[in-house]
Amino acid sequence: MSEPAYTDVSQLPETFPVFPLGGVILFARGLLPLNIFEPRYLNMVDDAMAGDGMIGMIQPTGGDKAHPDLAEVGTLGRIVHYSETEDGRYLISLEGICRFEVVEELDFTKPYREVRAGWEPYVSDLLPPDKGQSASHIEIVRELEDYLSRNDLQADWDSVDGVPTEALVNALAVGCPFSAVEKQALLEAASLDQRSDSLIALFRMNSNGEGGTPWMN
Repeated sequence: MSEPAYTDVSQLPETFPVFPLGGVILFARGLLPLNIFEPRYLNMVDDAMAGDGMIGMIQPTGGDKAHPDLAEVGTLGRIVHYSETEDGRYLISLEGICRFEVVEELDFTKPYREVRAGWEPYVSDLLPPDKGQSASHIEIVRELEDYLSRNDLQADWDSVDGVPTEALVNALAVGCPFSAVEKQALLEAASLDQRSDSLIALFRMNSNGEGGTPWMN
């Protein structure tokens, strides 16, 4: 993955389209593959590709299924991979740039939704990544082992060894089968230490988890 090209919020768009998707979160420097097939979101990708390539990932929080309420915080992503299938689907990958607060949703003039963003609470996302391992790293791995054992899940341990704490914590937040509310809390954590503490707490609380296999980038 290329080094981040954005170092200041002045380089980020004020408004952009958003893709509401429950149980899915994206962090800065993370990579999210998406299979796009709904006409409105095919339209969204077309418009993004014709412009700056930016799409915001955000979780729905309830309400009308066709037009759900949106979480207060999402993450702006940049399309870094794009291909089209024979049946008209788009396979894209978003690289996370920076989390945002939804300041307001724009008038509904397009098939997809757009928001005006506030960046200030999350400017730290634009700083270079911490490539070290924090004091809580060993505890996170230990709690992960216990969590996997209790829930009959597996992980690729080769990808855990030597991984920086930030990359490990963010990958586990994305890949573990936590609820949408729990994932949102991890996304909104103000610091890596707070996210690490929340992740450890979730491992301890989720003694009967459901879902698939955690993965790590």
